[in-house]
Amino acid sequence: MPPLPTPVTSIPTSAATDSHPNLAPGPTQTDPAPARRFSFLRPSHQHSASSATILLGGFALLSRVVGLIRDKYIAYTFGAGPSTDAYNVAFQLPDLITSLLIGGAASISFVTILTRYREAGQDEEGDRALSVILTTISLVLGLALGLTEFAVPLYTRYFCPSDPVAVALCTSMTRILLPGQIFFFFGGVLASVALVRKQFTYQALAPLVYTSGILLGGVLLKNYIGIRSLAWGAFFGAFAGPVLVNGYAARRAGARIRPMWDLGNPGLREWVRMSLPLMFGFTVVFMDQYILTYFAKHYTGDISRILAAKRLFGAPIAVLGQAAGAASMPFFASLFSRNLFADYASAVNRSVTRLLSVSLLAAAAMLGLAQPIVNVLLRGGHYQPQDAHATAIYFAIFTLSLPFWAAQSLYARAFFAAGETRLPMIGGTAVMLLSLPVYWQLHRTFGMAGLAWASDIAIAAQTVTLAVLAHRRRLVPLFGLDRPEIARGLAAALLSYGTILLLLRLLPHLGGWGGWGGLGGWWGSLALLAAGGTAWALIAAISLKLLGSHSLDQILRRRTA
Repeated sequence: MPPLPTPVTSIPTSAATDSHPNLAPGPTQTDPAPARRFSFLRPSHQHSASSATILLGGFALLSRVVGLIRDKYIAYTFGAGPSTDAYNVAFQLPDLITSLLIGGAASISFVTILTRYREAGQDEEGDRALSVILTTISLVLGLALGLTEFAVPLYTRYFCPSDPVAVALCTSMTRILLPGQIFFFFGGVLASVALVRKQFTYQALAPLVYTSGILLGGVLLKNYIGIRSLAWGAFFGAFAGPVLVNGYAARRAGARIRPMWDLGNPGLREWVRMSLPLMFGFTVVFMDQYILTYFAKHYTGDISRILAAKRLFGAPIAVLGQAAGAASMPFFASLFSRNLFADYASAVNRSVTRLLSVSLLAAAAMLGLAQPIVNVLLRGGHYQPQDAHATAIYFAIFTLSLPFWAAQSLYARAFFAAGETRLPMIGGTAVMLLSLPVYWQLHRTFGMAGLAWASDIAIAAQTVTLAVLAHRRRLVPLFGLDRPEIARGLAAALLSYGTILLLLRLLPHLGGWGGWGGLGGWWGSLALLAAGGTAWALIAAISLKLLGSHSLDQILRRRTA
């Protein structure tokens, strides 16, 4: 069998110019045509790291908007009770099985492998490796999911609230969702074909299609099968999004995929080597939701309320952290495979610096406007004022950890791009184990709000651990971050947050607290959200300008790179 290709030393124009902004082509003398201004939206467009981040972030925002509509629909229609608790728990066993068997990292690890084949001009061997991996892991995963179907009742009796109806409902929905996990594996591997070609549009579309499937399933089938309609929507959405969208992308890219069995294939062996640590490494990033669910199961509605806050918080994580991580991964891998280690380290630190600055600003807005955000997006119908109030408290606490969630995504991708998965998983698992007593103690002392604080502490420890490990491994120097720029972002965040607090104190005297915010009307909360958001944006922009920050200017200047 041919060995895995070794890195080459030539530098493609796209990677080189993105790593060295000063080498990028300057602006032309005439304005580009409108078609060219939006050429980065073409599926075949080859992106820079910056334009890919903006594209993925934009589509992630759109997907999260659809997700928020879905959450609003679920909250309005089903409220926060046994059925929604069962619905939330039903997703967790399928996710756990997928993580145990494929590490939830089909695309992450395969991007690194496929990049090596592509850089060495061995595309046919890359297609062969892709075919072997799909065939082999599909058989293993399919068998495991089939066996797991019989063990579902044991899981639901342990994790679901002690309500026989909720347990039966959770068992039914878990069995619906389990087979869909094979679609996510297929989609993850197929997505890597376009990613190594710096094409990100298809990956951006897939989660939007998946989320829309859940919403459509609920709207179309709710009157016939109740909350199970959401599970069926998720099942068909997983096929339409990850499989069909990414499969079409792989076909357009010219990949030739066919059933193939070859346990000696070097690509398969490398994939297993990289993925095993991801399969058996239980980090805070993966386990946080399981831990929250376990402690919240004792009182009806607590699971729904805290996971509703977590899903709201997931929107900025997806737009900032996950989009930046997914966009940066192929570029990090390309630089590292060419032995351009200094450029690789510089690219990682530059990306982390920008992301921290923007995340601090976003956290300030969400912390100050937590209650009106929850009122507008969730409150109403069966989702009572007390549910919205509790959710807003959890959401406000979660927002404090946004910079850590965003930064750890980039540090993790930096390790994966270097082909190193064992060290971050060992460090992450150690952090998770050490965090368990923190979850237990804070929940015992402060209740559900204590769980939210424990989640923040755990992800902060995870991020610091990854940064220190990358520094000690001599991959990314910790002191390479632009600390003055991060300080400017923090200062602007504090000033904009102070402005929101002032606004919250003034507006009740103008319009009455019951009409403007708190647990008041929907229109009042929307008005407060609009006013607070506008004030935040103005103060943040002015502060950044006066403080001499360059992060946002750089992002905007390179949005169509």
